Amino acid sequence: MTLVVDTTAAKAPAAPVTVSVNGVAIARDAIVREMQHHPADKPVAAWQEAARALAIRELLLQRARHLGLTATPESDAAGRRETEEEALIRALLAREVAVPEPDDETCRRYYDNNRARFCSADIYEASHILFAAAASEPEAFAQARADAEAVLATLRERPESFAALAQAYSRCPSAAQGGNLGQLTRGQTTPEFERALLALTPGETGAEPVATRYGFHIVRLDRKHEGRTLPYEMVAARIADYLRESVQRRAHAQYIARLASAARIEGIALAGADSLRVH
Repeated sequence: MTLVVDTTAAKAPAAPVTVSVNGVAIARDAIVREMQHHPADKPVAAWQEAARALAIRELLLQRARHLGLTATPESDAAGRRETEEEALIRALLAREVAVPEPDDETCRRYYDNNRARFCSADIYEASHILFAAAASEPEAFAQARADAEAVLATLRERPESFAALAQAYSRCPSAAQGGNLGQLTRGQTTPEFERALLALTPGETGAEPVATRYGFHIVRLDRKHEGRTLPYEMVAARIADYLRESVQRRAHAQYIARLASAARIEGIALAGADSLRVH
């Protein structure tokens, strides 16, 4: 179990600040070590998040010891073992924080209200002819553009020759398949290539060569398979996990806020306790 308050850097504030929870001081060097787990734009922000995380940990440990709890560290599937303190905090939260299990009705309601989140991706079958050149080599880049435009002019007259022209001119391994790139989804190609592809209708070849870091492409969209809404049964477990985690995160934050309101905490504010995560 790891307690994380999101946000890391390298140096603590110049002025010494004593952070304590009910009179128990958090060692300054412990805060500095903790900073590596809290990335932030500024060192002071990383220091504050690290101090807050350790103050929350101390607050929870004090409560667990007050209740006389004991716990046995567990290991996960990867063989990573909890520390004694992590096991104690896990036992405390399990005892003191009730997290209701999302029922089927709640999960179905979430599914009905968020159907767009449960769609499979659109699939594009595409082909291209690549005229390889680097923009850092102006002459080769200009020649690649000219060659692409010449081949594109031929395609306008004989669109059925795409595969043969790809085999003859393309500098992509897909040339062996007549330029066929197979099935693609968003994010699998360069942004420039993707924009050109998404603008086409099935069977259409782009009107202009597309420049990317690889050179110039003649792009053709062969087919488009629209994404479909996944049935509830396929995503029910995922929805339940999401709702359970959301409720647990809020419940933990509320519990910490209650403990903090009754504690004497100096040197750091726990206003960010709602960012606590327990893994």
